[in-house]
Amino acid sequence: MKLVIRNVFRHRLRACLTILGVAMAVLAFGMLRTLVDAWYSGADAAAANRLVTRHRVSLVHMLPVAYRAKILQIQGVTEAGYGIWYGGIYKDKKNFFAQIALNGTRYLNVYPEFLLTEPEKKAFDTERNACVAGRRLAERFGWKIGDVIPLEGTIFPGRIELVLRGIYRGGRRGTDDTALFFRWDYLNELIKKSFPEMADKAGWFLIQIKDSARAAEISEEIDGLFRNSLAETLTETEKAFNLGFIAMMGALIAAIKVVSVVVIGVILVILANTMAMTARERSREYAVFKTVGFKTGTLLLLIAGESVAIAAFGGLMGIGLAFPCAAVFREMLSHFLPVFDVSRVTIGMMLGVSLVVGVLAALPPWVRISRMGIAEGLRHIG
Repeated sequence: MKLVIRNVFRHRLRACLTILGVAMAVLAFGMLRTLVDAWYSGADAAAANRLVTRHRVSLVHMLPVAYRAKILQIQGVTEAGYGIWYGGIYKDKKNFFAQIALNGTRYLNVYPEFLLTEPEKKAFDTERNACVAGRRLAERFGWKIGDVIPLEGTIFPGRIELVLRGIYRGGRRGTDDTALFFRWDYLNELIKKSFPEMADKAGWFLIQIKDSARAAEISEEIDGLFRNSLAETLTETEKAFNLGFIAMMGALIAAIKVVSVVVIGVILVILANTMAMTARERSREYAVFKTVGFKTGTLLLLIAGESVAIAAFGGLMGIGLAFPCAAVFREMLSHFLPVFDVSRVTIGMMLGVSLVVGVLAALPPWVRISRMGIAEGLRHIG
């Protein structure tokens, strides 16, 4: 080990640059994997006892809110809320955030991780134009309780003015606290005036069930209620529903995964080039080792030890840089990805990739040295 460490830093500048290059590549790999994890965070946070019912054809099509009464009659269903995506503009088109009109706290109660005080819940249920916002969303725009929030509709043209009556917090790590919720009945009154054919309808139903083991059975029963109707339904678990959205971005996620694999190749090329130069420069030394009786296995340990040491130093540096970088990305992407945390699995992958690449980078120079004759090595000048 003493000889390995000394060999690593024999050419300090080259070693430091190689370690830095490996660290940057490992960091890039880690950030790409964290980005993929962030896309799946919504599905991972889904509860097993929550179902989502939408129109069988597409989420774009609406469902009558009268379906709620029938859904509640199914044995095992404890609560059912409904909502509709509003898609308004707050001051500027760049200010994107989720805006959902829902049937008051009945919908929010299905999410116990959304923490609101009782006065906030009461105000939301009693005031027609009341709304509640997530903590990070409120911090983003500097909103305070009582502020008026104007939204210019895009899906439903027209202007609405909401009064902030509550700021919810996440009850657990990873809870999305970047959304705005307001009253469905307030929006429905405006829809009746402009788009009467779309009134009294919702985009989806959020259903809470008593026993998650009966999710498939209850889903089939709900869909059976509305089979052969003008608005047939598709009911699935919340996780499956969220994964459906992720599937829409499947090509992008696949591209990110491919790039992360390419980054591994970059690490391998960087380190393999360094080890090839090192082995070529030390041909005379390795020839001397062979002369005094060192076996090719021992030479492999020397070369691989140096390669793995460089890769490990770079990998640990990349892992150390991952946390402050993730914090920066979390702040930059908080409007789109509420969760951007480097997981233990990602850390393990970063370290594992470093070590595997260190071993692989040592193989070509070892093959060359093992085939090199003693006389050939002693004649080498370099």
